[in-house]
Amino acid sequence: MYIAVVALTMLILPVLSIFIDHGLHPDPPIVLLVGRWFVFWGVGVRLALAGLRQFFQPEFTAKQIFQSSSPDVLPLVRELGVANFSASVVALLSLGMPSFVLPAAISAGIFYGVAGVRHIMGRHRSRNENVAMVSDLLMSAVLLIFVAAYCLR
Repeated sequence: MYIAVVALTMLILPVLSIFIDHGLHPDPPIVLLVGRWFVFWGVGVRLALAGLRQFFQPEFTAKQIFQSSSPDVLPLVRELGVANFSASVVALLSLGMPSFVLPAAISAGIFYGVAGVRHIMGRHRSRNENVAMVSDLLMSAVLLIFVAAYCLR
């Protein structure tokens, strides 16, 4: 289930949305569509789902991602959940407020990049941690390339 949610929100649904949006409205530059839909799905929906799960079921993230069964980490996982959910709200609102796309892409690009690098440094990664590492690094790259392309256009 975890892998399916990651694949849908961080690749399949953004790409599908870009194609549909471009087919319906061919005028906006593709860079804007990439930003809009990767921010909405990959940041908004993905971090909302992660944040809610981290807040209400912190044991999953503690065990599956951080490989910890200590109850001492649960308050930190819950705080991460609140931070993820907060970032997701800005990204979700970006569909109606396009000026939110760039700030959401900048902050999430940094967040995903740092998270991905932190996963690389883990010696014994689980399958879910490998999925998190790869998806975090790819999302960071997409978002930061979008930011650069947007700023250079």
